[in-house]
Amino acid sequence: MRLPRFRWSHASSWASFLIPIILMGSYFWGRQMAPFGPHSILTVDLGQQYVDFFAYYRQALLHDPSSLLFSWQKGLGGEMWGTNAYYLLSPLNLILLAFPGRSLSSGILILTLLKYGLASLSMHHLITHQRLQGPWRALAFSVPYAMSGWMIANQLNLLWLDILWLLPLVINGLLTLLTTNRQRPYWLALTITIIINYYMAYMVALFTLGFVLWHLALVKQSWRQRWKLILKYITTSLLAVGTSAVILLPTIYALTISKGTYHATNWHWRLEYNPIKLIGKLIPGTFNFDQMPTGQPNFYVGMLMLMGALLYFWRSRDRWNAKIIAALWLIFLLASCVIAPFDLIWHLGQFPVWYPDRFSFLISFWLVWLAARTLKPGLRLTGLDIGILFILLSSLTAFCLSPLANSMTYLKPEFIWTGYVIGILSLMALLLTDPQVKFFFILVAVADVTFNATLTLNNLSYISQSDFANYTQALQTTSRQQHRLDETWYRVAKTVSRTKDDPMQANINSGDEFSSTLPPQMAKLMTHLGQPAGDGVISYISGTSVTDSLLGMKYLWQPTTKQPWETSVDLPRPDWHHQPRALQTSFKVTRNPWTLPLGFGAQDNLLTQPVKTGDPIRYQEQLYQRLAGTNQSFFNVANFNQVNFKNLPPTTQITGSMLVKQNPHQAATMTLIVQPRRGQSSYLTLGNQILEHAEIRVNGRRYDLPNSSLGTIVLNVAGPNETKPVKIIVRLKNESLWLQNMSLYQLDQLKFRHAAQKLQRAPWRLTHATSNYLTGSVKLASHQTMLMTTIPATPGWHAFVDGHPRPLIKVANAFWALKLSPQQRHQVTMIFIPPFLGLGMLITLISLWLGRRYLKP
Repeated sequence: MRLPRFRWSHASSWASFLIPIILMGSYFWGRQMAPFGPHSILTVDLGQQYVDFFAYYRQALLHDPSSLLFSWQKGLGGEMWGTNAYYLLSPLNLILLAFPGRSLSSGILILTLLKYGLASLSMHHLITHQRLQGPWRALAFSVPYAMSGWMIANQLNLLWLDILWLLPLVINGLLTLLTTNRQRPYWLALTITIIINYYMAYMVALFTLGFVLWHLALVKQSWRQRWKLILKYITTSLLAVGTSAVILLPTIYALTISKGTYHATNWHWRLEYNPIKLIGKLIPGTFNFDQMPTGQPNFYVGMLMLMGALLYFWRSRDRWNAKIIAALWLIFLLASCVIAPFDLIWHLGQFPVWYPDRFSFLISFWLVWLAARTLKPGLRLTGLDIGILFILLSSLTAFCLSPLANSMTYLKPEFIWTGYVIGILSLMALLLTDPQVKFFFILVAVADVTFNATLTLNNLSYISQSDFANYTQALQTTSRQQHRLDETWYRVAKTVSRTKDDPMQANINSGDEFSSTLPPQMAKLMTHLGQPAGDGVISYISGTSVTDSLLGMKYLWQPTTKQPWETSVDLPRPDWHHQPRALQTSFKVTRNPWTLPLGFGAQDNLLTQPVKTGDPIRYQEQLYQRLAGTNQSFFNVANFNQVNFKNLPPTTQITGSMLVKQNPHQAATMTLIVQPRRGQSSYLTLGNQILEHAEIRVNGRRYDLPNSSLGTIVLNVAGPNETKPVKIIVRLKNESLWLQNMSLYQLDQLKFRHAAQKLQRAPWRLTHATSNYLTGSVKLASHQTMLMTTIPATPGWHAFVDGHPRPLIKVANAFWALKLSPQQRHQVTMIFIPPFLGLGMLITLISLWLGRRYLKP
């Protein structure tokens, strides 16, 4: 008999957990998202970045734990401790271990639903534990919190969503500290929050400052008592930071050499947009794709919660000084969405790239919290109260329908009227105080945020399940067969790409990366080599025979025929057509006999003669020449054999010319004819202006170019065995086009291979290789004095030669190298340990000991 009573006593908690899951699950089912149908939950960053990180996460935990420290699937290789701290430390991610390959999108949907449920359950626990509402009535507050506008709009940023179930735990622990002097619950909650996602935890920590000030004003105490509480709050918070040091210290260092260097911070006082636009966010459904890069905060929690928060300031029984601080704190939170320096404070001193006002979940929490303190079951509203709320509701509706709101393109009349009707129902729910109709109060609150979720998510489009699943299955099948075919260390080049994190999805070493922890020197290197690159993104998709060899691209994957998937980039590589075939699945896999190993003997000319040219062809040529110790050029500048213009004025100078349409209303093209030479591959360089404003076709095939890049990229238009003329058509997308850095080069394969053979003579023969540990032997030739590697010059690598530590040398500001004596066989070992990991571990252990010994449980 005890088991049924136990279940009933927790029925409201189960309801708080299940209601958001059922509501959002029903929406996903209606949209036919996997596993319910042919669509997926993947969109924007969730489909272009995070899904690949989750695939890496499965691989790391199940098969390669060393990659949790360093991964060769991250660009040319990169540290992962700081990357994991931002993307992957949520314990809920363990659910994804049960969803391999093409089913990963289904696992992400289930994980999303779980986070909705936990957010509601956590808020329900906070409200009932603090005795603000009864167990069932608390549902009217916990569900709107879990399904707030922030949660719905950021559903695609899955890694942030944990903060909604962590925040109530932190606040509950903080209230325990402030009311009972017990510090350990707050310490543990804040520590866990920092470890799971330090970025969002930082915002929560800032929020606790205002919360503490409000709570101190709530209770009449002496200043001595207040200062004692403030001291306990500060010391406990610092101890939580110390306990998280094993994560924080390496991560902070990683950020200082990556994301922290990308954008200059402007602390000038200015408004980011007209504050009046915040009013539009009081209406349901006011979010669309255009709001993602530059929009307003999404803090909608329903009309009932908004009314409850307003009523707090004149109907709550809290002390007036507490109400004043609550109002000031709300004003500051809203002002932070508009005033640039305040915004920077919340975002660690850098403006967000897309998804602005990421801290606005705190506004949602504050509104729900104030409403929960006010809308007690015994509250009786006067006619004046209802009149004020009705006037405010009608004024909001009138403003949003007026020309004053025309700049808010996301406001639709049907959404505005829906909000008005919900507002009237909310007023009715406030008037109906009979306990028998308490479920109407809950129904209005829940229905409100359900409407908002539906209207909002209907504005977004999603990746089809087949596009994701078919491409993922093809990648992973080819990867498995590739690893069985060749178990040595190598990198793989591809001609197609769905995302910039394909290597993580496929578990292959390559040269692509899209993450916030990409070191800027790696983006610069790839730009110098003629690869698409930007802030936080690189892609090895437009290589040459020289870069393939230098970077160890031993295999090339090319789709065999037209495949049932969509890719973002498709750039053929005819210079590989003559290479021997190694494997065929959905991809044709060819092997490169001229590739270099991860480490190889080389001359040290680069140490005294750095390459300074900005031309990507000349840069890679000189890099290779100086390593090989040759002055012989591989690339020759070539002329176009014929140039034809349509709707464009003729010009004899191609590079640097400005093309302007003669008739702006008609299509304009430039046709280039190239006559390949046997034994020479042809490459076309294209400036980033051409990438953005032109379409390229080679022999009738449209090249899917990257949308943008920091610099010039290289396009392979002919292989060494081709003799037929190549026809290149450049179509203008706009009225004019600057032919920025548009030049033709031809690579002499014999001269290049002669240099490659020199560098292949002294390979670093690896006998054991994991993600963060490499060991093997090498014997340099008589003319070589340096072991050159293509290990990115990431701090944390340590080298040992014949058992003794040896300093590493940075080459080309990108790779690690070692000085070695020639004609002697050396055993070379390299180990990666994240910087400050040891110090962080020590501080964590000390903090744990202090917390257990001195903090009151």
